[in-house]
Amino acid sequence: MAQLTSNVVLTGLARRFVDDGLLEESVARDAFVQANQNKIPLIAYLVQKDLANSRALAYSAGMEFGVPVLDLAAYLPESMPEGLVDDKLIRKHNALPLFKRGNRLFIAVSDPTNVQGLDEIKFNTGLSTDAVLVDERGLGEAISRYLDSQDTSMEGMDDADLEDVETSGGDEEDESAAIKPSDVDDAPIVKYVNKMLLDAIRQGSSDVHFEPYEKIYRVRYRTDGILREASKPSVKLGSKIAARVKIMAQLDISERRVPQDGRIKMKLSKTKAIDFRVNTLPTLWGEKIVLRILDPSQAKLGIDALGYEEDQKELYLNALKQPQGMILVTGPTGSGKTVSLYTGINILNTHEINISTAEDPAEINLEGVNQVNVNNRVGLTFAEALRSFLRQDPDVIMVGEIRDLETANIAIKAAQTGHLVLSTLHTNSAAETLTRMINMGVPAFNIATSVSLIIAQRLGRRLCSCKEKADIPRDVLLKEGFTEAQLDAGVTIYRPKGCEKCVGGYKGRVGIYEVVKITPQMSSMIMEEASSIEIAQQAKSEGFRNLRESALRKVMEGVTSLEEANRVTKD
Repeated sequence: MAQLTSNVVLTGLARRFVDDGLLEESVARDAFVQANQNKIPLIAYLVQKDLANSRALAYSAGMEFGVPVLDLAAYLPESMPEGLVDDKLIRKHNALPLFKRGNRLFIAVSDPTNVQGLDEIKFNTGLSTDAVLVDERGLGEAISRYLDSQDTSMEGMDDADLEDVETSGGDEEDESAAIKPSDVDDAPIVKYVNKMLLDAIRQGSSDVHFEPYEKIYRVRYRTDGILREASKPSVKLGSKIAARVKIMAQLDISERRVPQDGRIKMKLSKTKAIDFRVNTLPTLWGEKIVLRILDPSQAKLGIDALGYEEDQKELYLNALKQPQGMILVTGPTGSGKTVSLYTGINILNTHEINISTAEDPAEINLEGVNQVNVNNRVGLTFAEALRSFLRQDPDVIMVGEIRDLETANIAIKAAQTGHLVLSTLHTNSAAETLTRMINMGVPAFNIATSVSLIIAQRLGRRLCSCKEKADIPRDVLLKEGFTEAQLDAGVTIYRPKGCEKCVGGYKGRVGIYEVVKITPQMSSMIMEEASSIEIAQQAKSEGFRNLRESALRKVMEGVTSLEEANRVTKD
């Protein structure tokens, strides 16, 4: 890489940043090459990798191109024009409309070379467009706030609005059967349940828990992987809340003795709808109900947003390019396995490829993908769906989870006969995945000749920008797993601080991955039925980082804290 970048002639912005003392020349050359390879603007790459100060880059770029620079923090959001620019264009070009003067629209951008974006907005709006430079980091936050404020379907709802939210439930074929609030006599319960669900969506929660106990009733949200109490209504309302949620999901409200599964589609506006997966569980004091919020946008973030390191991303992308083989994603419930699989499916989803998935249930609807919900009650198991897929001329098959020997054998047979198979297993590491399949009864030879890549993953909370440096003794860092070489090179560890924009110093989550390609040496060890410890040692000797090492790298990059790394990657 050093020889490659040494031949690069720096011009334009890269040269300006070096001349202004923002970057060393070698760093600028490497960043220029990497940004081109990743097909992202140079400024965006520099900010993502924390190679230079975002604001300093903006002022330097403004001087280079003679474009005015604005501090977004001092700009009033209410001054921004509403509805002029399509939300898709704002996201696509990372461009924010600031204000309109006559026939001219002023657009905030962080990349002054983004002429294509300005031209597309000009064509879309019919207005002349002028660029105003802002810093990359501030622009991303401002765009998120702007788009949230534009979504009037959720913001500013009063009691009447909450009562009139339209919901429907059941399977896909039942979606036309809308449930109206009038179906429940108690209007305050309707408004309360709607408010709980809307608040969970606003906070970016993944799950909502309605929990009855002997003397209390509570509602909790799981946000960034952590459960927090949101409300404590009267325990007398527990049965009414459960009945309301079950009506929304078109479940049998008279059946309280056995668990039930359902689905809710909450239509907030003509263009905005949210899906919930619903499960009820009889407990001592009533029915506990958990709703999983299904966010289709998560599957379309793109692989760069998931947190893979460059070498790990390349391993995944190369495995997806193979015509056959098996890619396994493993980790506990809620570790982001589904998003990783759907991201791969999105990459493969073209007109030339026939993709079929068997899921329990299908959480995210993808156009162009043939998705099947398994239904054990009528005999449509994972294994039965797989058999049917193989008669449907597939190129790519996704199995929601390999739970039994029959499903595993059919999936492996498909991977050996010209199909790319993606699936999940509930194990803790890549090495344990291989031994788990052997313990299930799958012949070792079949595993060695079919499995091509294993991804073990966790989700860690991402530090907010308010983070502060943590003073941790060197001997403690060594015990945590950092190497002497890493500490000698200089490591800055950050800890959460907390501000009005985050929860406890954290905002959002990032993936932590162990990505292991099955090499010939590992294949030989699998056929000899080596233990998971031996396979893990072989993977480490071949340069594949385990989950702990990947988590510590995220700590060194300032993405997460050491405490969070310990929480999600305990030995």
